[in-house]
Amino acid sequence: MRNLFFPIAGALLLAFFAPAAAPIGQTEGAFEQPILLTSAGQSADVQLANVLIRKAGLDYALVKLATGKDLEGRKTVVLVLGASLKGLGAAGLDLAREKDRITALLATARDKNIPIFCLHLGGADRRGQTTDDLVAAFLPLAKMAVMVKSGNQDGLFTKICRAKNIPLVEVEKTIDAIEQIKKAFK
Repeated sequence: MRNLFFPIAGALLLAFFAPAAAPIGQTEGAFEQPILLTSAGQSADVQLANVLIRKAGLDYALVKLATGKDLEGRKTVVLVLGASLKGLGAAGLDLAREKDRITALLATARDKNIPIFCLHLGGADRRGQTTDDLVAAFLPLAKMAVMVKSGNQDGLFTKICRAKNIPLVEVEKTIDAIEQIKKAFK
């Protein structure tokens, strides 16, 4: 009996902590253009996403403080998860007002059947309680997520994505996200 315990326990631990990477066939071409790109937390990561999406050759508009009105003519919302107190302050927001803005935006997106594609590009450096609060609130609404692997060391993204059956693709470096973003869009 003891000889079976350790292999089974090891397999269960590996399954629980392994990344929830989706087979690319499940996500390839799942999203349509044009895209509304916006921030959840007003971090500089939205500028990284801007560069990645431009390099991927996709049709998009960057609106850092997007509202439901900005969804007109858009077929996907790309939400960049990452909080910056400096960025929130510069935008004249606190966390509560930012959450309210995003909640209203995503409610309108849901009403219009516009899917949410989440990005987390800041890695471990962009994590913290404020970002984690945004991740917990908004990642469960996504149809897919792409992130820099170092930002998932504690498995928060994996746990949420598994619970909601959301494909999660982890990349080693931010630049590697370009290919994953390209593949996800028609």
